[in-house]
Amino acid sequence: MTIREKLNAKMKDAMKSKDQIALSTIRLINAAIKDRDISERSSGHAEGISENDILSLLQSMIKQRNDSVKIYTEGGRDDLADREKKEIEIISEFLPKQMNDSEVEDAVGKLIKEVKAESIKDMGKVMAEIKKRYAGQVDMTKASSVVKQRLAG
Repeated sequence: MTIREKLNAKMKDAMKSKDQIALSTIRLINAAIKDRDISERSSGHAEGISENDILSLLQSMIKQRNDSVKIYTEGGRDDLADREKKEIEIISEFLPKQMNDSEVEDAVGKLIKEVKAESIKDMGKVMAEIKKRYAGQVDMTKASSVVKQRLAG
């Protein structure tokens, strides 16, 4: 089942159960996907964005919400922070299992060897390969710091 199919099924469930937070979150996800589809189609890709692009989009949405949670918590707006946390849970349902720190380390080490990266100048090649192979499974910020650490040392 594709991510789009999972989203549609989850949206129907949210409508039936009258779960307004889930419904609005899924509608936001669908709107973001449709927006990206339109830009892809205008540049010649008739099928829209790929599954990997959707996974990256979902990770970006989670990152945005994590930033919002921090801001709302610091501002004493726990009600808004709680809503953002619920949205994170809903969005996370559509992502594959996340890699832990040791899995990220292993994957980065393997990719550095594969692309024959030798210095920090090769960081872009490694990051592009990580994004391609592990979309939605790895926190790109975490991966970036591991790559930087390995290539700089």
